[in-house]
Amino acid sequence: MIFKFSFRNIWRQRSRAFAVLATVSLGISALMIYHGFNAGIMNQYRDNTIRARFGHGQVNTKNYRDEIWDKPWERWIDPAAPFVEELKNRPEVEFIFPRISFYALLNNGEKTLSGAGEGVDGKSESQFFTTLNVIEGKILSGEEDGIILGKGLAEALKLKVGDRVTVLANTHSGSLNAVDVYVTGIFFAGMKSFDDTFFRIQLSKAQELLDTPKVENIALGLKQLEDWPKVESWVDGSTDYEATPFNVLDKVYYQNSVDFLQAQFGFIFIVIVVIVVLGIFNTVSTIILERKGEIGNMRANGDSYREVLTLLLTESLILGFIGATLGVLLSYFCNFTILANGIQMPPGPGITRQFTTFVELQLAFIPVCYLIGILSSLLGTAMAARRVLKMPITELLRG
Repeated sequence: MIFKFSFRNIWRQRSRAFAVLATVSLGISALMIYHGFNAGIMNQYRDNTIRARFGHGQVNTKNYRDEIWDKPWERWIDPAAPFVEELKNRPEVEFIFPRISFYALLNNGEKTLSGAGEGVDGKSESQFFTTLNVIEGKILSGEEDGIILGKGLAEALKLKVGDRVTVLANTHSGSLNAVDVYVTGIFFAGMKSFDDTFFRIQLSKAQELLDTPKVENIALGLKQLEDWPKVESWVDGSTDYEATPFNVLDKVYYQNSVDFLQAQFGFIFIVIVVIVVLGIFNTVSTIILERKGEIGNMRANGDSYREVLTLLLTESLILGFIGATLGVLLSYFCNFTILANGIQMPPGPGITRQFTTFVELQLAFIPVCYLIGILSSLLGTAMAARRVLKMPITELLRG
């Protein structure tokens, strides 16, 4: 019965109901969009780290990353080891990427520069690492003699796609070795230290260059990110191997940036929540104060303090629920129309290029939005109604 009277009151007082609905829906929509914007940036940072460089994590021999070894290649992984085959057959693992990292000199026939190289299985990695931002040519794939290098390194050596370059490095026995390759692509990751030094060649060429059949580590591409704890636990349970997640591997550019942005966004989010709650509270309170005459008539006709308060709170509950629903729908409408092409962002911490981010609305955040909308409306009504209901009936009737 109380809901029936509440709906009648809301329908009868359309202008007031519209004011509450507009305040709640716009506030909730702002919260949803901001939260989705934050999630979009964080997810883009994460996906770029996973899909451009590190995969979901990598496997090394025990303590390889934590200690300095006089002959590190003695701690490298044999690709033919039974462990590697077991790892490949894990249900969570979609790809394994054996790799070798090394330092080398690059010579274009006129100039020689040092660089940080990586030997990879280009054909396999091209199926997974899709966000490296290749600006010329293409990502390293099945080209046996190919090399892909950063924009800064390519500019310093005056190399373009198709040019030949010689890579020189010391073998594990100490002798100098060289391989000739040609440029298949140039990437621009937006991290200066990375773009100015980094290059990739085929794993077979790197093994030939360093004179070794082993690999330094194995990067992993999983079927889904949530599978990482299972794989990490299984690897760490072995005698000779350990696993490291991508956020630890890229602590400087990924984890530190994410920690910084989360702290910043968390503070701004609190400010927005306070503004939204105060806006809803103020609108609802003002409307209750404008209804003093109506409340006075109800009291004069015999309705008790409790009955009037229950009616007002029920109206507020309905308006808060409808307003939150409209706010959620409005946020999705804006995301599919105005924000459909994303938002152009300036370079973030540690990055030197712009990027486009998309608002990723989170279903898990919808209950929070409903809670904020309904509680703010109820609180505003309760505070204002308590003040009004304490007034004498004669004073209410004059209002």
